Amino acid sequence: MACDLCIKSMMIGDSGVGKTALVVKFVEDGFKNDKTTTIGVDYKDKILWMRGKKVKLQIWDTAGQERFQTITQQYYRSAMGILMVYDMTDEASFRNIVRWNEQISKHGDKDVQRVLVGNKADAEKIVVTREQGQALAEEYGIPFFETSAWFGDNVNEAFLKLAEMVIKQRRREDEPYYPDTLRLRKDEPCKSRACCVRE
Repeated sequence: MACDLCIKSMMIGDSGVGKTALVVKFVEDGFKNDKTTTIGVDYKDKILWMRGKKVKLQIWDTAGQERFQTITQQYYRSAMGILMVYDMTDEASFRNIVRWNEQISKHGDKDVQRVLVGNKADAEKIVVTREQGQALAEEYGIPFFETSAWFGDNVNEAFLKLAEMVIKQRRREDEPYYPDTLRLRKDEPCKSRACCVRE
């Protein structure tokens, strides 16, 4: 069965903030605890269901190192939604969200949806407070979540919020919107790529 909608999303943020761990937790309900760095761009997808509609959420997990920026810039152009991730135990990664947001403004679509995520909320030594994260999100006018890829806190909520925002933005005016019906389904991934052709 082909998908009714394909959403292309991106994970951006400094290296080591836990982008891949968040993706693995969301897609596989697992945890990636090694120190292997993403090289360039990795990809996973998750099937969502909304009011009987089959939605494929593509997640492009990008490398945070500067040398990979020329590779990842091309993905900004077609991204419908972006999760900007920082490490709550690393103040520099939080400060760099400003730079990542500038990259979105420079290379991304003007209507791209964004969500700010503070990861590693389970850590003992938190240096970036909830108030700091919330204030930055309010400055950008976007949702904010503190997440734990280890325990799964707010991981599904962050991804589903992004999907909800994209779906709401792209629905036709004559189609009703039912945000409460968006849910995860453990199902086989889309076997058809017809739904993922960029218009």
